[in-house]
Amino acid sequence: MSDLDSTEEDGERERHSGYYPRIADLAEAARHERETFEFTGETDEQRALEYARDGFGDVVALYIEARTAAWDVEFSARELRLLHRATNDYLSLYTRCHGVAFDTDVTVREAAEVLLKTHNIVDTAQLVTKVPSRD
Repeated sequence: MSDLDSTEEDGERERHSGYYPRIADLAEAARHERETFEFTGETDEQRALEYARDGFGDVVALYIEARTAAWDVEFSARELRLLHRATNDYLSLYTRCHGVAFDTDVTVREAAEVLLKTHNIVDTAQLVTKVPSRD
């Protein structure tokens, strides 16, 4: 059973925020992209930008939206795991487009904090992964 399918922890039904459907969709899309990704052997800057903006950016934007909502949003443990996984799936795809295959371990909160400083999701992806390197 995957994180997306499981709804019970220790025999009790886990409560999710109203963001769960969107989080689950983002995590599922990220996992699908990661599982079907094929590196062409050449740096693909356009594809990297798309993963940064349209994948990673959507995950971080949802997190920021929830954290700045007019009401208090409390993510469930599962939602946080899915956000973490989607963040790192998209960052791994971003790095693979640059010919660097490694798994990242960045929390969505860390990424959101960098984005709030840079105001640019592509710069955020570069800063948290160090790919491509800035000489």
